[in-house]
Amino acid sequence: MKRILKPCMQLQIYKADLNSVLSLPYVESGIQAGFPSPADDFLDLSIDLNSELIQHPSATFYARVRGDSMIGDGISEGDLLIVDRSIEIQDGKIAVCCLNGEFTVKRLQKKHNCCWLLPSNKSYAPIKVSREDDFLVWGMVIHVIKSL
Repeated sequence: MKRILKPCMQLQIYKADLNSVLSLPYVESGIQAGFPSPADDFLDLSIDLNSELIQHPSATFYARVRGDSMIGDGISEGDLLIVDRSIEIQDGKIAVCCLNGEFTVKRLQKKHNCCWLLPSNKSYAPIKVSREDDFLVWGMVIHVIKSL
């Protein structure tokens, strides 16, 4: 029987394709959340999201989120994570991990010579990673892209 870790999220992982450039109109001065401002004068500028969001192309992947264990951090079902495998693992940051053959996204916490995977949904318990577990921090989450 396959062991199912309830607080784990299943992730669909995709390699970032940086062979194309998609320049989109960009309002450099920002967009007011209060009173409207004339933005048409700024539409001559463009931005390429690949170069804006990806620092290490060969080590960057996208992952589609399945599940709700990270909703307290604003990560929801269907969101697209940008994951960088080349940056240093950081305590307290959100990472994509592989635990006993299953991918999950959680906040890392090192405590008393032990690693914990912390969900941000109170419906799920923290996961203590033991020496018996097959565990790997696969990459650090650097951006979340969501649909509204």
